[in-house]
Amino acid sequence: MQMFNPPHPGEIIRELCLEPLGLTVTRAAEALGVSRKTLSAILNGRASISPEMAIRLSMAFDTSAESWLNQQDQYDLWLARQNQKEFKVEKLVFV
Repeated sequence: MQMFNPPHPGEIIRELCLEPLGLTVTRAAEALGVSRKTLSAILNGRASISPEMAIRLSMAFDTSAESWLNQQDQYDLWLARQNQKEFKVEKLVFV
């Protein structure tokens, strides 16, 4: 099922993981074993959740890596569909 304007996974991390635990970006980055810059880029929607980051998030917050990757896929697909009319694609069908 396609979501209408799904949030970037970084918003979910900030609102449902960091804020309830009172974590700063610096502390969360340390716990995840990544740089503050890397985590900040994700939280601000400038970077995507990679498979490695999905695993890190799943380990830290007791979630599934698949859920993080699915959120990223939904967000990316929604963005791509915003430009769908500009795609120059020829329909190929069996006759």
